[in-house]
Amino acid sequence: MRARNARLVAACALIAVAGGLALAGAGRRAPADWLWEATTALLLVPLGWSVLRSLVRRDVGVDAIALVSMAGALALGQYLAGAVVALMLAGGNALEESANRRARRELTALVERAPRSALVRRGDELVDLPVDDVVAGELVLIRAGEVVPVDGMVVSEEAIVDESALTGEPLPVTVHRGGTVRSGTAAAGSSFELRALRPAAESVYAALVRLVEKTGEERAPFVRIADRYALFFLPATVVVAAIAWAISGDAVRALAVFVVATPCPLILAAPIALMCGVSRAARIGVVVKGAGTIEKLGGARSVLLDKTGTITLGRPELDRVVPTDGLPADEALRLAASLDQLSSHPLAKALVAGAERRHLSLAIPEKVEEGFGKGVRGTVDDHTVLVGSASWLRAHGVEPTLPVERDGGDARVLVAVDGRLSAFILVGDRLRAESTQLVPRLRDAGIRHVALVTGDKSAVADIVGERLGIDRVYAELAPEAKLDVVRALRARPELRGVVMVGDGINDAPALALADVGIAMGSAGATVSSETADAVVVVDRVDRVADAITIGRRALLIARQSVVAGIALSLIAMGVAAAGYLPPVEGALLQEAIDVGVIVNALRALRD
Repeated sequence: MRARNARLVAACALIAVAGGLALAGAGRRAPADWLWEATTALLLVPLGWSVLRSLVRRDVGVDAIALVSMAGALALGQYLAGAVVALMLAGGNALEESANRRARRELTALVERAPRSALVRRGDELVDLPVDDVVAGELVLIRAGEVVPVDGMVVSEEAIVDESALTGEPLPVTVHRGGTVRSGTAAAGSSFELRALRPAAESVYAALVRLVEKTGEERAPFVRIADRYALFFLPATVVVAAIAWAISGDAVRALAVFVVATPCPLILAAPIALMCGVSRAARIGVVVKGAGTIEKLGGARSVLLDKTGTITLGRPELDRVVPTDGLPADEALRLAASLDQLSSHPLAKALVAGAERRHLSLAIPEKVEEGFGKGVRGTVDDHTVLVGSASWLRAHGVEPTLPVERDGGDARVLVAVDGRLSAFILVGDRLRAESTQLVPRLRDAGIRHVALVTGDKSAVADIVGERLGIDRVYAELAPEAKLDVVRALRARPELRGVVMVGDGINDAPALALADVGIAMGSAGATVSSETADAVVVVDRVDRVADAITIGRRALLIARQSVVAGIALSLIAMGVAAAGYLPPVEGALLQEAIDVGVIVNALRALRD
């Protein structure tokens, strides 16, 4: 609505200025003046209200110069000059509102993960209820792949859940009957039932949302580039105009100074350059909330990276196969993957996908028996095959006596063929292929400090940090602890301008507190995408470095446009103060300056 209203106001201002010029050209100057006067007066009301609110907050920005110019033009009868200033102001507001509305719409479309309903068992029936209607003690059915809507106790034999969104641990965990499952996790195996321990409003997920809201309020206030330059430009304008009026005794000469000083390069050129950065980021798959985010990316000095789903793929992947009794590795994998084709366990899917990548020919298994969360037994090509944990093999008469060392954070899947342990398969959360170049690219983009912040184990996080050349690793962190890391970096002036990159619910508070929060949203994360300033919608973490580079370039071009525009305006102010540039001609000269700096600002669209 605001964007549509801003566009409507800008269109009306353009029509009024053009219509007035047409009337004046036809010799009807009085109606033209009336049209320009009405346009200036109408736009002066909301502008005056905006400046008044800024004054109450003790925050005077560049809009104050435009306000004085328009009010002075009305008082001194310089209606065309006032209308031209009004048109410039309305056009800038429309441009910024339109870009922000589009970015917000695209971000909202990414927020689809939050559970809005729950399947509750009441008697012999299953009732689909809004999640807020679930009360403590009710039985809730969680289907395969669904996000758990409430905190609860497992009443089924066991539940296999993916907790990566909350803890950063990439591998699924098995929760047995009587164990608790937190809201925001997801069913990674077959469906199960749980008994709600508390209402959804009191769940872990809801608590994280409240933490996000609280930390969002802690974020340092953002000062636009335009308002930073206004700190010296506004007083300079007042001084020059006052001197011109005092020496000449002519108020029109002072008005001319204000008109040519109306900071069009600040109001138009800087936002255009930054919004060109928004467009460039969208082209590479990074949806940015608005020009302010691009500006903050341009000034970033530190980057904090989550591990699971950000630096890594966030899902189990086949690492390697270690034979133990002479059976070739590929054959052991082929037999295991053939059997796992009928399993819904995430580790089984990883084995099947790994075998397919190796172009192994999988057979159809027979007499398949699965113990959910433990393993699978069946016949493949006349071989009796067991795939699963050590306890699963022992339960079927196979003693895995070979000591097996864990490799980092990898899970071990044991394979027995015809009653003998034949191999163990390591499955883990692999680094993204492009992540190895991320840190060097961040350095090239001007980032001084790169850290890993994760809820995963220290042993795993340290290995990842060493491989990627990360400056510091913070492991086994709760969401609240990640906030402490963000605050610590923001307290150091040389590292201020903190970018947080994450994909899980546990990252959302840090995303909200950081100067710029970037969510890896390709998998549809909820609170993280909603609280982030930008979302990477393609499955590539190196787009973070691209976005920072785009922000740096857009900010540089914006500053070039501002400095050039202000320099030309200062020259014009001197000419106007000397009496050689009346208000109308000054407004037209200012528009010519606008065109030049805007053309320069549009360079930010190019690669």
